[in-house]
Amino acid sequence: MKYRTIGGDPATRREVSVLSLGAMLFGTATDEKTAFAVLDRYVEAGGTFVDTSDNYAYWFTGSVGGESETVLGNWRRSRGIGDEVVVATKLGAAPLAPGTGYVDNAEGLSAAAIRSAIEGSKARLGVERLDVLYAHIPDPKVELAETVREFGALVREGQVGLLGVSNHWAWQVERARAIARAEGLAGYEVLQYQHSYLRHRTDLPSQLSPDGELGTADGNLLSMVRAEPDLALVAYSPLLSGGYVRDDKPLGAGHDHGSRDARLAALREVAKSSGGTVNQVVLAWMMGADVPAIPLVGASSVAQIEESLGAVELELTADERARLDAV
Repeated sequence: MKYRTIGGDPATRREVSVLSLGAMLFGTATDEKTAFAVLDRYVEAGGTFVDTSDNYAYWFTGSVGGESETVLGNWRRSRGIGDEVVVATKLGAAPLAPGTGYVDNAEGLSAAAIRSAIEGSKARLGVERLDVLYAHIPDPKVELAETVREFGALVREGQVGLLGVSNHWAWQVERARAIARAEGLAGYEVLQYQHSYLRHRTDLPSQLSPDGELGTADGNLLSMVRAEPDLALVAYSPLLSGGYVRDDKPLGAGHDHGSRDARLAALREVAKSSGGTVNQVVLAWMMGADVPAIPLVGASSVAQIEESLGAVELELTADERARLDAV
């Protein structure tokens, strides 16, 4: 395994594995026994960065979420896992009632909602302190300053280590960071966005915004990470839910643009020359890119996490990387 540091403050920064494991479907689509096996193999290989959320996975059960955090808490206790594994969770997008969703009835990012949400997450995970806490989606009903101040207070109180943000516009991220700097508070240092070798279109309206797909790592976000040394990018859905390699998982309208076919052809060429699978080439390219990302991979079997782990040791040559970058 290889490792990198997230966070700029020596007091709170953490060393994590360059490959993160997503636990979204643990406890719902993936049963606890299988989830434990995947987690065990990931940690055995040196993995130290696991991701979840307080709303995972409400859409499978009709609940308001929490199953994933519960499985992770059970696993931590059964294996005696402590600070050696960094667990990141999110708040703000859990529906407030069964049968509702994050668009129309989310818990939100008010000070009161944040305080309530972290208590639930800590209880399910079985921890007194959250390693990494993300603001999951924007809350248009709450001023950014209120959220920033409450997140900063949690770090000051020792209830949270590092702060992150997901699925916000780049201007919201920078404005929130500016407020935190001005008030001497901890700010967002970990950004979690959809990012992969195939770039997602940003012009399509989404459920969260008529202005486009705000959860995608576009040029504005990537340039921010390039310019700010304290920022780390965690990339969710790096393998496009199987879209690179499975005919039954079409890429859809989000990847229907001019560079798609040429980039897919480049991936296949580099997979052949490097000896890796297409998925492994995608992950290796991301980890070693000019703006490196920490791929956040899901796995519903030990075989799936095994393939992703193989990407960590896949060394692309300068020519192979140039071939991928040139398209």
